[in-house]
Amino acid sequence: MRHERPLGDVSTWIWLALAASLALQLVLRSAQPPPGPLSGDLPPAPSAATLRVAAFGEPEALARLLMLYLQAYDYHGTNTLTYARLDYGRLVQWLQAILDLDPRSEYPLMAAARVYAETADPRRSRLALDFVEREFLRDPRHRWPWLAHGALLAKHRLHDLPLARRYAAEVEVHTRGIPGVPLWARQMEIFILEDMNELEAARIMLGGMLESGQVSDPGEALYLQLRLKELERRQ
Repeated sequence: MRHERPLGDVSTWIWLALAASLALQLVLRSAQPPPGPLSGDLPPAPSAATLRVAAFGEPEALARLLMLYLQAYDYHGTNTLTYARLDYGRLVQWLQAILDLDPRSEYPLMAAARVYAETADPRRSRLALDFVEREFLRDPRHRWPWLAHGALLAKHRLHDLPLARRYAAEVEVHTRGIPGVPLWARQMEIFILEDMNELEAARIMLGGMLESGQVSDPGEALYLQLRLKELERRQ
C-alpha cells in the first residue's frame, strides 16, 4: 500500500514556503537604495532583528537563501559591478548578518575566505580576512579552516608575512587540544617564521611542540624531529 503524506502537512509546508519567500522579498526590497548612479552596489544589510522576524522560525533556510542572493549579486540584472568592485564594508555587513542568523553555518566564512578575500584588491581582501579572523575567535573549533586559508592568502597573495604569522599563531593557540585539527594547520607558524628568517624562533616553537606532547602520532613526531634537526643545521 502506498503511504501518502496527509494533505494538511503538505498545505502547511506550502504556506510556510510562500510566507518565507514573501518575507525575503520584502526584506530585500526594503534594503534597496533609490535608483541612481550607484544602484549597482550592494544595499545596506538588513538588521539582525529584521532577519529573525523574516525567518519565520527557519533561520537556517533564510540564511542559505540570503547567501545565494549575495553571491549572485554581481550577476543581477540591474547590477553593473562585479563582486570585486562592490563596497566590501557592506559586503562584510551582509556576511555578518547572515552568520548571526545561522551561527552554525560555514557558508559565510567559506565565501569570505575562498571567494571575496581572493580578490586582486589588497584593501578589499584584508576587509574580508578581518571578518574571518574576528569570527574564528568566536568559534575556533569549527572555524579554523577559514583562518588557516587566510594565513595562506596573507602569505602568498598579500605577501604580508607578519599578518600571515598572526593568523597562523591564532590557529595554533586556539586549536590546541581540539581533535581533528591537522598537523599542517598547527605548524603553519613555524613555516612562516622560517620564511621570515626567524630560525631561532621557529626552532624554539618546534621544540616546544615536541616536548609538550601535543603531537601523539609517531609519524608526525618523527617528521617534526627531522625538521627540528634541519633548523638546527641551518642555524
